[in-house]
Amino acid sequence: MKEYTRKEYTRAQLALRNGQDKAEIWVAYRGVIYDVSASRLWRNGKHYEHWAGQDLTEELDHDAPHTAGVFEKFPVVGKLKQS
Repeated sequence: MKEYTRKEYTRAQLALRNGQDKAEIWVAYRGVIYDVSASRLWRNGKHYEHWAGQDLTEELDHDAPHTAGVFEKFPVVGKLKQS
């Protein structure tokens, strides 16, 4: 069985999808990049005190009032390249 590999993106590529520089609004969580562009809660690349275009793992693991399951409704774009 062939293993599916997702495209990898650097932190710099992720940073461009912040809702300001490009039309896409992406966030990373635990190494996976999600497209949150369709969410009204991420309008203009900001969701409460969180900004798009970055890895939100540490912020969400400590501050979020919801579980990681919130990402299940968003399409996966790829994975965050570890530097």
